[in-house]
Amino acid sequence: MEKISILITDDHAVVRQGLRFLLKAAPDMEVVGEAENGRQAIEKAERLRPKVVLMDLAMPLLNGAQATRELRKKAPSVRVLALSTYSDVRSVRQMLEAGALGYVVKQSAGEELLQAIRAVHEGQVYLSPKVEQVAREECQTTGQPPAMEEASRLSLRESEVLQLVAEGFTSKEISDELKISVHTVRALRRKLMKKLDLQNTAGLARYALSEHMVEGNQAEAT
Repeated sequence: MEKISILITDDHAVVRQGLRFLLKAAPDMEVVGEAENGRQAIEKAERLRPKVVLMDLAMPLLNGAQATRELRKKAPSVRVLALSTYSDVRSVRQMLEAGALGYVVKQSAGEELLQAIRAVHEGQVYLSPKVEQVAREECQTTGQPPAMEEASRLSLRESEVLQLVAEGFTSKEISDELKISVHTVRALRRKLMKKLDLQNTAGLARYALSEHMVEGNQAEAT
């Protein structure tokens, strides 16, 4: 029997270890790699070609929504299952719009995660009961699909700069990290503020935090 190959993406080592232990016990699954941020997830998924990527939402350097969006372009055969502590409408919407086939909250039981992996592997949409209820309530309220979030209209480079700004990187540090000029970084910051209708760097940091692009302890208004 061919096993479901899985790439675990989460910035917390203890979470990755727990997931690896859980998946190792499933006879039809195997973990082929781990990534601690969105950039690593894209690189390893392109190289390892897992059947399913477990994708956290808030991670350093590149968040799960943007990583999923890029992964759908570069490795469309790979299925993404979001695994997050967040269960709000905004977070679920971000990941599903980005191309994730499923969304499971980390508080779910282990058996539910295994069920979700199997469903996503078969091309089925899977939502944890908690987030399914949230999605159903929003659909009943609006009567139509949700509008695209501003964050989903950002390019990969814009998302990278926004996230690094929120994490407290200076323009020079962003330049070194992304291997682009300081002039380009500053131009992208100005473009982001105009696109998102924000006035300063602190506003960019608060926006990234509200979108769960970073966790509260990562965001720093600089």
